[in-house]
Amino acid sequence: MSGALWTSAEIAAATGGTVSQPFEVTGVTFDSREVEHGWLFVAMPGTVADGHDFVPGAFVKGAVGALVSKPVDGPHVLVEDVPAALEALAKASRARMTGTVLGVTGSVGKTSTKEALAAALERRHRGKVHRSLKSYNNHTGVPLSLARMPRDSVYGVFEMGMNHEGEIRGLVAMVRPHVALITAIASAHIENLGSMEAIADAKGEIFEGLEPGGTAIIPNDTPWRDRLLKAARRHAETIRTFGSGDADVTAVHAVRADNGGSLVTARLAGADLTYNIAQPGEHWVSNSLAVLAAVEAAGADLAAAGLALGDMGGLKGRGERHRVSVGEGTALLIDESYNANPASMAATLAILGAEQVSGRRLAVLGTMREMGDHGPAAHAALAEPILAARVDELVLVGEEMAVLEEALGGRVPVTRVADAVEATAVLQRLLGAGDAVLVKASNGVGLASLVSAVAGGAAPCST
Repeated sequence: MSGALWTSAEIAAATGGTVSQPFEVTGVTFDSREVEHGWLFVAMPGTVADGHDFVPGAFVKGAVGALVSKPVDGPHVLVEDVPAALEALAKASRARMTGTVLGVTGSVGKTSTKEALAAALERRHRGKVHRSLKSYNNHTGVPLSLARMPRDSVYGVFEMGMNHEGEIRGLVAMVRPHVALITAIASAHIENLGSMEAIADAKGEIFEGLEPGGTAIIPNDTPWRDRLLKAARRHAETIRTFGSGDADVTAVHAVRADNGGSLVTARLAGADLTYNIAQPGEHWVSNSLAVLAAVEAAGADLAAAGLALGDMGGLKGRGERHRVSVGEGTALLIDESYNANPASMAATLAILGAEQVSGRRLAVLGTMREMGDHGPAAHAALAEPILAARVDELVLVGEEMAVLEEALGGRVPVTRVADAVEATAVLQRLLGAGDAVLVKASNGVGLASLVSAVAGGAAPCST
């Protein structure tokens, strides 16, 4: 079993399945495109395609076993229900984990904070920190992330998301964190939940899964702080707040650094810590305080965490930066194409406004989805942060952006287009040397394709 993530016997014991022949796996996936040599392929059912149809191809790519609900050619564990079996495997993984587990949720910043937190812990425990990959934070992504956790992990960091009430409750019951962190409360998913209070309550479900003696970490700078505190008191032994004012973890000093990030001195329970943040924007100061609060709660190394925050680059679709060749010069492209809501739009527009440019500030902004009846007002309200950021020209993507164009009233030149293809053509025509362009929308708008087309082979950069 040397180096094995799971043996077929362990998989069968966890899922109640039957082994066709013995095997050992070093990884797990339900996406046949991700299969690597030695992995387990989980044949999930689907509304469009059945994972069992991809089992032969998974074996060709190097899978050594499959989790299936009907017999297949090749080594496999046969179960009655594949999704239920994956959850059972996730719970078995969590049960054998003897280290510390941290859970992260929030309306904005949860993936970035999860990545920063994992990097902070990894600094001192190389190769022993497991985290959710990508944004695997839903009813299939969380059990997959758990099932992938190596048995000797010292820390596990898991992201949990939701669209409806009760979803985080189910996820956190599998994760069972020792430390549960909420990054922020914003109007993402308000179409489904109906009110900000309901969003706060849904995020607060993360505290229900805390292990005995666990710690809840709550943003201090939110109107729903007391609501979250009330939810946390039912389940947490310790509660820590982060942010400004009377927060337990707060920045006593924060200034813009030469690299565009920030130099921060934070006050924690045990000590003050001065550190650099590589990422620009005031929201990253808040993210860093959340990370430090979680690191302190986990009993990990704060100094190492500070060093990790200074080294962390931007994430694809969440602040990654590219220097794009334009004529005889370059332009800066800020990739925020993965997600958007009013809070994150305002934060990233402020970053664009703070950029020192020799050319113009451009923004390609797409629809913010899942706003429901709040959508028109939310889109129109973007006019204020756009003007504050001194944006020179806008490309607006989607019919919902018409209200924003109207709210701007001609104060900023606007080109409104239907989709990412048209937006790409417009930006390629507009972009000049010395310009900085922000690209941001909900993921479904598809502006990642614009980033790929415009950035081309440009490697990510720090400025």
